[in-house]
Amino acid sequence: MALFGRKSEEAAATPDAGTSPGPDLTDLTGDYTIDPSHSTLGFTARHAMVTNVKGSFLDFEGTLHLDGADPTKSTASLDIKMESIDTGSPDRDGHLKSADFFDIETHPTMTFRSTKAEALGDGEYRITGDLSVLGTTRPLAIDLELGGYAKDPFGNERVGFEGKSELLRSEWGLTWNATLETGGVLVSDRIKLTFDISAIKKTD
Repeated sequence: MALFGRKSEEAAATPDAGTSPGPDLTDLTGDYTIDPSHSTLGFTARHAMVTNVKGSFLDFEGTLHLDGADPTKSTASLDIKMESIDTGSPDRDGHLKSADFFDIETHPTMTFRSTKAEALGDGEYRITGDLSVLGTTRPLAIDLELGGYAKDPFGNERVGFEGKSELLRSEWGLTWNATLETGGVLVSDRIKLTFDISAIKKTD
């Protein structure tokens, strides 16, 4: 992914703190595995035209190939188990898993495969890829920001980033809804996505 070109905010704010300098960006080049226990894939939908409902997916796996010399050559792959959807309400989660929404019996996995990475300037980047849901594949662009890079106490080299995107669920065949007596619909078509990812560099 095109994540490079800025250091972590903490490191930038304390350049004279006496810590070792961060690695050269080319040192970050390599293959990474996303760490689900320290990552979050979230979403937000408007409910009944008055409030937001937030949720996340708890079971997923993914890989990154980062190219520090040429970030546009970086790639990403993500597989999400739809059974793991969690909005804090078992009844709502059950409805989301049903044929009205994700139909997890027929389509148990949602996938993302990157196709393009680009720098937007001022430390901002965008990755575009193919998002597959309910058997429909359409492009999705995700805006990204490098969160930082460090070696953890267990010797793992980590890189982190935050991302966000929006989509219209109807474009992937997610069209179920209910009309409100006061006008409007129960569930918004527009869905906001958030990503908070920590990835561990693979060792030879």
